[in-house]
Amino acid sequence: MASPMIPRDRVPFSAIVDRPPLRLPDGARVVFWSIVNLEVWDIHRPMARQVLPAPTGQPLLPDVPHWGWHEYGMRVGVWRFFDLFRRHGITPTLSINARVCEDYPRVAEEARALGWEPMGHAWDQGPIHKIEDQPAMIARSLDTLGTFWGRRPVGWLGPGLTQTMETPDLLAAAGIRYIGDWVYDDEPTIIRTAHGPLATLPYTVELNDITMMIVQHHEGRYLFDRAKAQFDRLYAEGQERAKIVALAIHPYISGQPHRIGHLEAIYDYVRRFEGVHFWTGAQILDWFETTEAGAPLRS
Repeated sequence: MASPMIPRDRVPFSAIVDRPPLRLPDGARVVFWSIVNLEVWDIHRPMARQVLPAPTGQPLLPDVPHWGWHEYGMRVGVWRFFDLFRRHGITPTLSINARVCEDYPRVAEEARALGWEPMGHAWDQGPIHKIEDQPAMIARSLDTLGTFWGRRPVGWLGPGLTQTMETPDLLAAAGIRYIGDWVYDDEPTIIRTAHGPLATLPYTVELNDITMMIVQHHEGRYLFDRAKAQFDRLYAEGQERAKIVALAIHPYISGQPHRIGHLEAIYDYVRRFEGVHFWTGAQILDWFETTEAGAPLRS
């Protein structure tokens, strides 16, 4: 059996200045891609994130405090997200553990009713590297989401952006058309897999509330400050070539009452500008496929 490809085998290095510029329809400059992440944290396993140090340094299992912190996002925080996007008429991409459909059907039903785009995010929240049967997990996740939504996801984001060397091949074989795990560009790109080309969309670890709030410990307003700086720069550069502004949020973080106002301020600010498309990942992919750079996806 051939060894799996490493990333450089899948895509050669490409400096953005050496590529023909991509152009958006209607003379737009940027796409603002909103990604909401909904997860299931299994109480029988260590929690995905922690904000409280373990008492006297002894890890907790079950970790009820952090399970409850995440649970707040599903009981309360996500409903602030639903209200925000409804008011602005924006449809986000929903990076969703398929198990959400079983454990939190009320939340999943609301997202479905609002037309949010489901993007596969594994079965539940845990690193891909710990999955014994990755093809079976991918199939179970996509089948569950496809049945619940009435359409199978075309996009995928690994929990914590995790994947193994084989994951792109397994995802392409399962019918996935784009991934968000490769955060190496401002534009969509194409990578090789054993089952044909796969698009990468510019998801973000920088404009991400986990990074800013939980890892770097910034105050709530910093979410707006960094988003504004990111948007302003890419909007200016978008005059010459299309850019993607991705914003990744989690209801247990940005859905907190002391942070939601700063998230709302981001959309209030960006909506002042002309030439901005608020697209889902699937819409970005559909546009990219019409470009010369995306032509291999059409074959």
